[in-house]
Amino acid sequence: MKINKEDALNYHQQNPAGKIEVVPTKPVSTQLDLALAYSPGVAEPCKEIAANPDDVYKYTAKGNLVAVISNGTAVLGLGNIGPAASKPVMEGKGVLFKKFAGIDCFDIEIDATDPDEFIRVVKALEPTFGGINLEDIKAPECFAIETALREQMNIPLMHDDQHGTAIISSAALLSALEVVGKKIDEIQVVVSGAGAAAVSCLRLYLELGMKRENVVVFDKDGVIHPGRTDLAPLQMQFATDRPVTSLAEAMEGADFFLGLSAANVLAPELLLKMANDPIVFALANPDPEIAYELALSTREDIIMATGRSDHPNQVNNVLGFPYIFRGALDVRATEINEAMKLAAVHALTELAKEPVPDMVNKAYGDNTLTFGRTYLIPKPLDPRLITTLSPAVAKAAMESGVARIQITDWTAYEDELRARLGVNQKLMNRITSRARSAPKRVVYPEADNYKILKAAQIAHDEGIALPILLGRRERIEKIARENNLDLEGCQIIDILQEHEAKRDEYADLLFRKRQRKGMTLYEAKRLMRERNYFGAMMLDTGEADAYITGLTKDYGKSILPAFQIIGVEDGVQRAAGMYIVLHRKGPFFFADTTVNIDPTAEQLVDIIGLTARAVRFFDTEPRIAVLSYSNFGSNTGPLPDKMRRATELAKRRFPDLILDGEMQANTALNRHLLQEHYPFSELAEKGANTLIFPGLTSGNIAYKVLQEIGGAEVIGPVLMGMRKPVHILQLGASVRDIVNITAIAVSDAQTYNQPL
Repeated sequence: MKINKEDALNYHQQNPAGKIEVVPTKPVSTQLDLALAYSPGVAEPCKEIAANPDDVYKYTAKGNLVAVISNGTAVLGLGNIGPAASKPVMEGKGVLFKKFAGIDCFDIEIDATDPDEFIRVVKALEPTFGGINLEDIKAPECFAIETALREQMNIPLMHDDQHGTAIISSAALLSALEVVGKKIDEIQVVVSGAGAAAVSCLRLYLELGMKRENVVVFDKDGVIHPGRTDLAPLQMQFATDRPVTSLAEAMEGADFFLGLSAANVLAPELLLKMANDPIVFALANPDPEIAYELALSTREDIIMATGRSDHPNQVNNVLGFPYIFRGALDVRATEINEAMKLAAVHALTELAKEPVPDMVNKAYGDNTLTFGRTYLIPKPLDPRLITTLSPAVAKAAMESGVARIQITDWTAYEDELRARLGVNQKLMNRITSRARSAPKRVVYPEADNYKILKAAQIAHDEGIALPILLGRRERIEKIARENNLDLEGCQIIDILQEHEAKRDEYADLLFRKRQRKGMTLYEAKRLMRERNYFGAMMLDTGEADAYITGLTKDYGKSILPAFQIIGVEDGVQRAAGMYIVLHRKGPFFFADTTVNIDPTAEQLVDIIGLTARAVRFFDTEPRIAVLSYSNFGSNTGPLPDKMRRATELAKRRFPDLILDGEMQANTALNRHLLQEHYPFSELAEKGANTLIFPGLTSGNIAYKVLQEIGGAEVIGPVLMGMRKPVHILQLGASVRDIVNITAIAVSDAQTYNQPL
């Protein structure tokens, strides 16, 4: 993925600056709310905690709050850049905690390079936090810091640079050894790098059975041997007595190479010295110790892992730390001990052997994900991680005696984990990953607009799409120059200046399509000078795979060329529009929000079928509520009657759907209300996640209100039911909206027109 410096800076400086904020979790809108939240009401929980210190978990956010702490001495590959410069990274780590495990974070950057001073500051923070994630602290100081804090503190603490990589690489190593039929206590190991991550990996490998005498470690100054005086004791424990002076000598007959050092330190000829079925983990980032393609071309029998997302077997710390802390917090562990780390290792290894969910296969565009050489550990977007690793870590904490509370109902705990995270956290991640797996040609008829060009650049740089830009070449290039846009790889088509023959060809096709619907050849030629018509015909003839327009024109005018040229798919009476509403309670799907003004009951059945298919496309099982101002016959009138009949017809046509109505919106979304008053409803167990509105007016108003004042992110509109992938943007959509729709359009193009 290509990252533009200007984009990265703009992302971070958008108002509000940074990536995180603090929001209240209780109402603070009335004088009573304020009196309860602060003085005088706040004195009551203070007194309870003073009497019983453990009640701090009961009355405050401590139990779900982690500090991400650094002094900026070893930030990414940037080195000692200081605490202030490390803050964007620490904020980012907090975002990952929240995104993947529902854990709240404060990032804390400490201006202290002296280990003792750093230890004193962190120790003093213990009353505030449920856990401490140390980050980007250089070796060897990080070893002493973590050891001292673990001894002095009674909350879970982990230096992720050390243990995250150790845990994930250990799982990958166990899997690789199983694949090639080797034993960990017999393998010969060569390590390039002796920093925090490398030492922690080796220490965990020892716990798994690796023999210390089978290891040779190199750092920038050469082999680590007993005569070295420049290293910490934890590093010196891996000093070798073997008469080895070079990496080439050490690689002779080696079974496993671990790289946590620098790019290109492993020459391909050294791979040839290794034993049969060599295992190579080249984890330097962004460029590994040996390039993935070069390694595979050198040894056909190699098993390879890197830290990169564009290759199989990515050793990514996000597979570990969110879920490890989640499990530790949920049992109020006093530490993260070796038993908990090993539990995470074995949970990852076992999960890799399980059948991969279809949503993960689709996200990565690979239906061949099965345990083996190119699938040693789960993928980061696997939704099972939280319900596999966190319970395993929690159980290990309980069994090893460091848990202060006990979980007895593990099924309920897994349900709690799913509810805490929400499917929406990974929805667009999966769609974007799916698009990257097989990018398609997307035509943008409004390419004389900055937003379209910027979105096209991002889509191309991220590997999502192959953009085709329709517009005046001179104007497109001028906008690109003025805004420093790199459109290399994007095809520009100036339909008026360069493509007269193609316009005539398309006009003949349009005339044949519409000649019995009032269109003349002259009119067809005139229309084909319009980019929306030209773009739609590119899609129709297979010269593009998807079509996106609507940024600068209203919806009706934008969709007309697509209706006239592409049309709806076979068996569907009319298309429909859907918005995805991403809320902390999960994703919700609203339809029809863009196309049908006042659909009949029979037309609503088509809309229900299209929406159900679209919701499944987003890896979610639809639970559909057909909305009205009436609850199951409580009111009569044309609208409730229409929605009641639509429900009856839809149940006959789609008997396998979880579907009910007619009902009010709050009833549909409140499962407790359903269970109390309407326990007979199919939606009573979980409530609805898909809302079918009686007409365009109500659907359009609902999503726009949520978008502006409801605190929800809205993605769409998603156009459903067209014969080929067509998507019409919301007037004035943002660059991010356009990129999201592009990813959806490409994913749509990969599998469009599946049966209803």
